Amino acid sequence: MPKINSQNISMITCTAPVNIAVIKYWGKRDEGLILPVNSSLSVTLHQDQLKTTTTVACSRDFQEDRIWLNGKEEDINQPRLQSCLREIRRLARKRRSDGDPSTENSLSHRVHVCSVNNFPTAAGLASSAAGYACLVYSLSRLFGVEGDLSLVARQGSGSACRSIYGGFVQWKMGERQDGKDSLAEQVETESHWPELRVLVLVVSAERKPVASTSGMQTSVETSRLLKLRADSVVPGRMEEMISAIQRRNFADFGELTMKDSNQFHAICLDTYPPIFYLNDISRKVISLVHRYNQHYQETRVAYTFDAGPNAVIYTLQDYVHEFVEVVQHFFPPECNGGEFVKGLPIGRVSLSEDLIRAIGVETAPEGISYIISTKVGPGPCMVEDPNLHLLGPDGLPKKST
Repeated sequence: MPKINSQNISMITCTAPVNIAVIKYWGKRDEGLILPVNSSLSVTLHQDQLKTTTTVACSRDFQEDRIWLNGKEEDINQPRLQSCLREIRRLARKRRSDGDPSTENSLSHRVHVCSVNNFPTAAGLASSAAGYACLVYSLSRLFGVEGDLSLVARQGSGSACRSIYGGFVQWKMGERQDGKDSLAEQVETESHWPELRVLVLVVSAERKPVASTSGMQTSVETSRLLKLRADSVVPGRMEEMISAIQRRNFADFGELTMKDSNQFHAICLDTYPPIFYLNDISRKVISLVHRYNQHYQETRVAYTFDAGPNAVIYTLQDYVHEFVEVVQHFFPPECNGGEFVKGLPIGRVSLSEDLIRAIGVETAPEGISYIISTKVGPGPCMVEDPNLHLLGPDGLPKKST
């Protein structure tokens, strides 16, 4: 293998967030361009708790493009990866031809990419969204590309376009055949609703049984409910959700979020053969949330489930401590077995007998592995400290110590 001169390497490291949809994206009208059958809306989670970190490097000494994900080399010739690489290089070339030499990195140089998630991959926690957003953002910084990166990220993973922004983000489905109007747009920034809190209840960190891409395709082909939802439900629901966020009205936000999650999973059941992303613990969480809200006669907590069994809970700062206590009561963790609540600190409170009786679901010991406590966060950002690069001076992944 030819020797690599570290002085010939340009390197950049960035991080990007996970986003969780409250109005779901499910189904594509164009598989190749990843154009959705409906618009969607998501909340960007804070990177202090959930993020992808990606280092990209280019050098005239590299023999080929290479990529490492979570410590393992992967095939860089996957069509979606190639789409993103091709599009970033095309945009960089266009910028050069327009007379902007903002970066000296040659577009003919090969790239090395190294990416890690600080959360379980392919378990229904939007790892591909954070991953592709981070890849595209990092490459754009390496090659001096500007413009709407959500269009590029969308070609890697549909929901990745929403991880290009922080706060509350809508993905407009667009109407054009070429997909140029199918892009993400920030509805409100991460500082808009400071009281909003997010809890990820990790039911299972295993790989999900049906990948989102194949599940969507089968739903588009077989579910009549999917078409009804896309045409008749989502347009109005998007408007209502944007209004609820802008007014910071949790009751409306929570109810819409739960209804949309339920409808998404109804479409999965209406798919033939049916797709089951929820399990018994997921359904128990749903029941617990509704009983908790009924006890207080108002919507204080809301759930949403993506293509996996893990629950994402939205609530407000005033209720987060009590609700976590409720979860610990009905899903008792292993005794002192590691940290049950990770992320933002949660204080212990005592529960009233009335509340425990009102919820009254059967306890499921160890049904929830752990909780990630977080909040709304910003979009992708650059890491300034060169010691945090994932690639070494030889352009290969650093050995973890």
